[in-house]
Amino acid sequence: MTTAQKPIAFFDMKAQQNLIRADIDRRIATVLDSGRFVMGPEVEELEQKLAAYTGAAHCIGVSSGTDALQIAMMAEDIGPGDAVFLPAFTYTATAEVPLVLGATPVFVDVEESTFNIDLADLKRRVAAVRKEGKLRPRAVVGVDLYGRAADWPAILKLCEDEKMFALDDAAQAFGGALGNKRLGAWAHATACSFYPTKTLGCYGDGGAILTDDADRAELYRSLRQHGEGKSRYEVLRTGMNGRLDSMQAAVLLAKLPLLEGELAARDRVAQRYAAKLAGAVKTPATLPDGVHAWGIYSILLESAAARAKVQAAMQAQDVPSAIYYPRPLHKQPAYAAAHAQAAAGPLPVSEDLCERILCLPMHPYLDDAQVDRVAAAVRAGL
Repeated sequence: MTTAQKPIAFFDMKAQQNLIRADIDRRIATVLDSGRFVMGPEVEELEQKLAAYTGAAHCIGVSSGTDALQIAMMAEDIGPGDAVFLPAFTYTATAEVPLVLGATPVFVDVEESTFNIDLADLKRRVAAVRKEGKLRPRAVVGVDLYGRAADWPAILKLCEDEKMFALDDAAQAFGGALGNKRLGAWAHATACSFYPTKTLGCYGDGGAILTDDADRAELYRSLRQHGEGKSRYEVLRTGMNGRLDSMQAAVLLAKLPLLEGELAARDRVAQRYAAKLAGAVKTPATLPDGVHAWGIYSILLESAAARAKVQAAMQAQDVPSAIYYPRPLHKQPAYAAAHAQAAAGPLPVSEDLCERILCLPMHPYLDDAQVDRVAAAVRAGL
């Protein structure tokens, strides 16, 4: 089988596992031998290493990226009557957490050039909610979509002016940076996901919260473990079961040393896609002042019909593709009532992106021939 004939995986975890299988087996065996399956020493070791990597003062390992978002909002006592501003073009977890807590998600449009929250639209919607007076503006969840950092200096300035909590949903962007800071050291708190397909992923669900605030970190540790205090049976507050288990921490410890090399490889793949698709489709804008983690690589087609044609051509050549996301959050049935409650104008860019976005294979183990084959399949459908 030639290189060009090798199957192309949309995400490839096996290639990575082949490099570190012995270390993973050793670390899991250590957990099995210790019997400390939940919150074992591997969790604390991982927390220390993730904090050091990102430059955040504190890292709290939790059971998923969704639970990271929920614990961070619970710590701020976000609930009924509160407005949480977030992009309409992102994964459902970002919006479901405010609703679980009784708060109202307020959907904000995004920029076509970055896929991230549109600051001008965010300011308009905060002002509209404040003027209406039915909800209290409490938080902004900035999403570093596809691995590109949101405009954190601007988001933080707005949150400072409006006395709101700034929460970074960096689920697709671990390892990314903006300016001289890694994601995790920008917002008041950062929620990370270690779902298997992420830039740093375990072999199940896992996540973490990063913060520089010692009081918040202490509260996060309590909330992830049923609201416990200094001892197991001292319950200080209503919490949840949001702990990270030791085996997933062990897997992440084995993977972490590969991260820098994998980020460089992802950037190489992204640059080659951009070169091979130049003039044919709209490729993602680069991030000139930071590190784009390239959790997902997305192109824009002219229309839904053009996208369907390209997908068919790719499928005919056994090249995978995906659509993240086919429907904006404000159009989802689960969020219709919330959107009606806090509607402040249309969300045209988010709606348009859902019609035109197409995601290509992206992982560190794509070789040049495979990237070229994906690009050729895209061009064949144009």
